[in-house]
Amino acid sequence: MKSVTLREIASLLGVPAPAGAEAGRAVSGVATLGDAGPGDLSFLGSDAYLKQFAGTRAGAVIVQKRVKLPDPAGAAAPPVLVVDDADLAMAKVLRLFAPPVPAPPMGVHPTAQIAPTAQIAPMAAIGAYVVIGERSRVGHSCVLHPGVVISDDVVLGDGCVLHANVVVRERVTVGNRVIIHAGSVLGTDGFGYRWNGQQHEKIPQIGTVIIEDDVEIGSCVCIDRAKFADTRVGRGTKIDNLVQVAHNVRIGPHCIIVGQAGMAGSVTLGSGVILGGQSAVRDHITMGDGSMLAACSGVMEDVEPKQVVSGLPALPHRQTLREQAALRHLPELREQVRKLAAEVEALRNELGK
Repeated sequence: MKSVTLREIASLLGVPAPAGAEAGRAVSGVATLGDAGPGDLSFLGSDAYLKQFAGTRAGAVIVQKRVKLPDPAGAAAPPVLVVDDADLAMAKVLRLFAPPVPAPPMGVHPTAQIAPTAQIAPMAAIGAYVVIGERSRVGHSCVLHPGVVISDDVVLGDGCVLHANVVVRERVTVGNRVIIHAGSVLGTDGFGYRWNGQQHEKIPQIGTVIIEDDVEIGSCVCIDRAKFADTRVGRGTKIDNLVQVAHNVRIGPHCIIVGQAGMAGSVTLGSGVILGGQSAVRDHITMGDGSMLAACSGVMEDVEPKQVVSGLPALPHRQTLREQAALRHLPELREQVRKLAAEVEALRNELGK
């Protein structure tokens, strides 16, 4: 089991190491405050978990700078590494302990089917039963896990990782260092039909999909090809599992799309947009840079940059909260109105005598 000293972790994070002999203490894993033992490193990112910190058995704790630790912390308190961002620090530390992801060895597996006109760059690893179509290009150091299907005229940039059973349809372009998790499909026909009086006439989808550099796509994500031009996912964007991206959607750089979110055709997301889980954006909507859509909400109108919206239909978040608070009082208001109506009726009868 791998172990790392607190001095090495402090150096990695760019913070002072614990004093004295504590700097040489070794940790061999990462755990929550409640689960951690003497050989584990844990973290504290909020005052809300100070009670768990007081009872932790962790060998050391990464602590967010803004957290107010008890003064004094107590003789039994573990050594701490104080950082500006505990979550980011933990992300760095987790890389030290992360087990390697199993991958096919470099080269082409004997069961893979590679078209004669396909090009495979050096250092690529092509797993069992992979299919690569005509004129497609696989970049340097790409890893294609078993069952991946690359159709004709596809371009994969350098350093891409496609996990099992990913399908990349014809004429799709994928940038460098893109990760696509198991079961996702890029380039499915956009959902386009027109009623001709007797049946739904399929509209040909002749466009493509472009995935820019450093994108990560979760499992079972569907990104549809454009009717014409392209459906595009901007650089650095991260897409969770079970997301639907419809034809001609344009997603800007560094967006976060959480699980089960869906975008209808021709949606435009600016830079750094966040879509919460199970949220929906209707067709031809634009969400400005830095805007946010809360979970289980649906956007029906354009959203201004940096605006936070929620509800169905989505409204500015504070307005939605006020409306929800008012709805909770609706039964009381209804009863008050009923009583006032009875009093008015009684007064009307009194005056009519």
